[in-house]
Amino acid sequence: MSGDALFPLSPEEQKLLLALREIPPSRLRELMTTLIGELADFVAEPSCAEVQADGAPCPTSDASCDECRKLTTILEGLRGRLQAS
Repeated sequence: MSGDALFPLSPEEQKLLLALREIPPSRLRELMTTLIGELADFVAEPSCAEVQADGAPCPTSDASCDECRKLTTILEGLRGRLQAS
């Protein structure tokens, strides 16, 4: 079986995976992959203070939850700094 059948990737996922594979082994690569993994874990389950009664987090990261707003601000700031360099 091919990997495509077991684990299909969107174009965005393919682009990200290929970009990660192109980075040579280094401390910077280790830090980046660790951060991306931790960020993905957080975004998947943000453990918001405003968790609904059924245990599900709010349906969108656009809600006024302090955790989501804080992380969105950090990511937008980092993205802006990278684009400016």
